[in-house]
Amino acid sequence: MSVTYSGDNLATERSEPMNQDLMIEEDPRIRMAGERTLLAWVRTGLAMMGLGFVVARFGLFLREITPAVSISDHHQTGFSLWIGTALVVVGVIVNLLAAWEHFRFLQRIELSLPYRAPRWSQGIIVAAFLSIIGCVMAIYLLLLGTAQHSP
Repeated sequence: MSVTYSGDNLATERSEPMNQDLMIEEDPRIRMAGERTLLAWVRTGLAMMGLGFVVARFGLFLREITPAVSISDHHQTGFSLWIGTALVVVGVIVNLLAAWEHFRFLQRIELSLPYRAPRWSQGIIVAAFLSIIGCVMAIYLLLLGTAQHSP
């Protein structure tokens, strides 16, 4: 007599022998939770790429309106291009890392291995990077504002 476990973890007895002593059915909620996590990271990466595009194009926008508004052209707006490009690249990296982590998660499910937390937190890394970029952009805007108001 062997014992099997169903999705709701209720034990039932079987009279015929099985190839495995214990057979555990996969809970579909685990796989769906992994899919939701992957999609959340994909949205984060896409948002970073979109913000990077807007920031990069902001410098071009400033160059275009300079003659119309008669802003002195003594400052360069190329810094926004570098920040925007960095955000786009990091957004791509976030999506690639999310896909890799999801692939590893699916492999562990297929092998019926227990969950093991990664050694690093992708969320903390992204939050730290965005905080640094935000501080750099704030300093840049402050310096840009004081340069425009000085005689």
